[in-house]
Amino acid sequence: MLLELGALGIVLTGGAFGLARRHRGRLYEEQRNRIAVIRQTHDQDLGLARHGVPQFAQHLVRVPDFLPAGVFARLRDDILKLQAAERSFVPAHKKGGTIAYEALIERAPSVVAYYQSAELMGFFSSVIAEDVSPTPVDDQSSLSVLVYDRPADHIGWHYDHDFYRGRHFTALLPIVNEGSADGGLSHAELLARLDGKDVAISTEPNTLVLFEGAVVRHKVTPLGTGERRIILSMTCCTDPRARLWQAIARRFKDTAYYGVRALWT
Repeated sequence: MLLELGALGIVLTGGAFGLARRHRGRLYEEQRNRIAVIRQTHDQDLGLARHGVPQFAQHLVRVPDFLPAGVFARLRDDILKLQAAERSFVPAHKKGGTIAYEALIERAPSVVAYYQSAELMGFFSSVIAEDVSPTPVDDQSSLSVLVYDRPADHIGWHYDHDFYRGRHFTALLPIVNEGSADGGLSHAELLARLDGKDVAISTEPNTLVLFEGAVVRHKVTPLGTGERRIILSMTCCTDPRARLWQAIARRFKDTAYYGVRALWT
């Protein structure tokens, strides 16, 4: 009897896994199709040629006034319309909210179009001196909105581990950064460890920070009371293929941002 129940359990577990896998496959295919439509219908000039090719010698570059004022204003308005960031808390490491890629595909196609822009990826490629492309749609962190809006929201020292065969990069574009620190900014400060020193990277709105997260250790200090910091986070890589162990490890990493659903969505 126990043997039969055990066999039944294995069959049911295998069936549930197969069903979840097929569901994920259909979901990702639908999202890829939606992204293809977004690319075709949301073309825009980002005006990035004016920046030239900034130096990337320390695996990090900061570009103030990244987008033309009108383009940034539209992007900001579209992001601020979004609601219901997923809150997460990892004791002694991070606290904050996140709006994931799948939600942006559904509710903010103009933001997805900005990330998928050939002009944007071309700019990143010129800075990095290697061709890069957006990371895949099944990576919830490919494109996300990071929301710091409660006292002590932060993230501790960490690397952005590379879960792909190629090199992996993170681009942060502050949308809102307001509070009672110098210049009217929040106390949530981006720190990067460069050449053995902790360096504060100023993140005024519309200031791009592009870095190789697997090389540059970084953190964000706690937000003060009554402050707000909203960041558009984007990732790209030189080779988006992933080995099985890398894909599994990435899903477990994503549970820190999206909870256990990251294991199957």
